[in-house]
Amino acid sequence: MTATISTGYAAGIDVAATVARCRKQLPGPADLILAFVGGKHDPEAALAALRASFGDIPLAGGSAAGAIAGGGTGVGTGGFGYSGLEIGIIAFSGPEVTPKILTNRDLLEGEEAAGQALGQAVRAQAAPGSAVLILFDSVAASAPLRLHPASRIMAGFHAALDGLPLHVIGGGLLTDINLSDGWMFDGYSIAKHAMTALVFPPGLHAATAILHGCRPVSSFFEITRVEGAEVLELDGQPALTVIERTLGLELGTTSGQQLSLVATLGQKQGDPFAPFDENNYVNRLILQADPARGSITLFEPDFTIGTRVQIMSRDNALMLESVTQGIADLEAGLHGACAFGLYIDCAGRASVMTGAETEEADLVLRTLKPGFPFIGFYSGVEIAPFAGDYSRPLDWTGVLTVFQRTA
Repeated sequence: MTATISTGYAAGIDVAATVARCRKQLPGPADLILAFVGGKHDPEAALAALRASFGDIPLAGGSAAGAIAGGGTGVGTGGFGYSGLEIGIIAFSGPEVTPKILTNRDLLEGEEAAGQALGQAVRAQAAPGSAVLILFDSVAASAPLRLHPASRIMAGFHAALDGLPLHVIGGGLLTDINLSDGWMFDGYSIAKHAMTALVFPPGLHAATAILHGCRPVSSFFEITRVEGAEVLELDGQPALTVIERTLGLELGTTSGQQLSLVATLGQKQGDPFAPFDENNYVNRLILQADPARGSITLFEPDFTIGTRVQIMSRDNALMLESVTQGIADLEAGLHGACAFGLYIDCAGRASVMTGAETEEADLVLRTLKPGFPFIGFYSGVEIAPFAGDYSRPLDWTGVLTVFQRTA
């Protein structure tokens, strides 16, 4: 069987017709489909439409706040959007390119244990150096909102790998930018509180660029009181007071949503006194603020007492500059035939959230060299290798990975 990878992209209210339009863009049969489905589509209807168009083959992916696809020679129509009606599909055909799907459905019982179970399954299947894509349902509960922490998933996952070197990327699946819900395909059905790992064949080599866009606007603060993801004190003062004073906001009037649009907490890696380099920062988005407690709640619970952080401003100009420079650096290091590209894009980078005049996803599409299949989706959390082989969750980033054939 000839190894092929191709993409399709379409948007529309009728999910069956939308999937059918995608299918017409893809040549020949497929052995596995990776599909990202806008959250306004009914998941059962989406599953039925994919089965009608592609048959009884493994399905991965799931809900997405939006989809992104590059149009190149013979690889379908490009575009992007986050209306909730988009569908992006990448089809794999042939053992040289088709990944294996591994699934775990136990996130609700404990994210770290579930991550460890998935890591054990991956360790049994993956060759050293293999690329692995992890996808998981981001939303644990909607009222009150609680997320499945990617940091706990990855802690368990890496513990199970026991040092096996892998190139791990991933993202959390959402139905919309407002974090209303999430669901996923687990191979043959629809699942909640689940995650999958796609283990790619050793003949595909992955190279990843992390695209950032935050800069520090404060000196260092030490977290002096924290409960899980809720940061209560910075330098012994209410965290919300410190952040609002630093940003010049009126105390007590800022909602978590407003804060999340303008600021993050950043942890600088390495030498704290080294010149600014956005690649040295792990940033955490602010999920919500509680004026009564003077606290902020982050997307991840991995900052602890004693963690030194800076208040970071979300910088649209820096974000777009990071896209241009990051793609240029990535492409300069590529050698050989590119099989396909994957972009995991934080939903908060959409211009409806940032107010940027240029859509960041559109700039990605215009900057990438055309001619190979490319698919992307708007995510809740992005996972990428950071400071070595260890892959960790990142916020307000774009994770761009290009897969090359090595054999």
